Amino acid sequence: MSSNVKHIILVMSGKGGVGKSTVSTQLALGLVAKGYRVGILDVDLCGPSVPFLLKLENQEVHQCEAGWVPVYTDESKSLGVLSIGFLTKSRNDSVVWRGPKKTAFIKQLLSDVFWEDVDYLIIDTPPGTSDEHITVMENIKEAPCDGAILVTTPQQIALDDVRKELSFCRKTGIPILGIVENMSGYVCPNCSECTNLFSSNGGKSLAEHFQVPFLGTVPIDPRVSSETSKYVGLTYPESPMAISFNSIVEGVINPN
Repeated sequence: MSSNVKHIILVMSGKGGVGKSTVSTQLALGLVAKGYRVGILDVDLCGPSVPFLLKLENQEVHQCEAGWVPVYTDESKSLGVLSIGFLTKSRNDSVVWRGPKKTAFIKQLLSDVFWEDVDYLIIDTPPGTSDEHITVMENIKEAPCDGAILVTTPQQIALDDVRKELSFCRKTGIPILGIVENMSGYVCPNCSECTNLFSSNGGKSLAEHFQVPFLGTVPIDPRVSSETSKYVGLTYPESPMAISFNSIVEGVINPN
């Protein structure tokens, strides 16, 4: 891991489809809005979503003497991204690799990317607690890892899987920055009323049970779905989703 990285934040969940990449990208954009230089390392090899969310698809990764150069969202280089999604021909292409090849590629992602003076590196991980996660842990032992944000949805099945991820973090010595309950309610685009589609406050109860910080609930807001490359705190500052992500960003900058 480059010595140019000051803080590392892992975004994890035992369950797929809970919105880890959305949390990763909005967290990164929120930190950029605060004036920080940020990188996103997408290690979800079988389902890389970050290039799509940030509207960076079809961009090419270049190399310099120090390694791979991230793809930047604009000329300010405030937000850089590295993902296997930049190395496949199409978003529909599958990555059919056995464990050793995935492990070797993740090691390369962690060691051969040239991050230029990054304040926060967000590592967007795949669901589960398997080879990819163990490889990440082993290769950032000497790096400044602040900890992990665990993402869940309100349903009990997702909460059960996040318990396993929480156990993984404790067994591997990763500090837990907090739990985010994503998809917690639906915001009407007409009246802005938030209605619970599933149960609610499961993430908060889980955080209280395991005595870890609860960073907040994030509702579904259809207005944001077409503007995923922009920080919701700037595009819809009064929305419940913006208020939640502002709180999450503050929780990362000033952890309990």
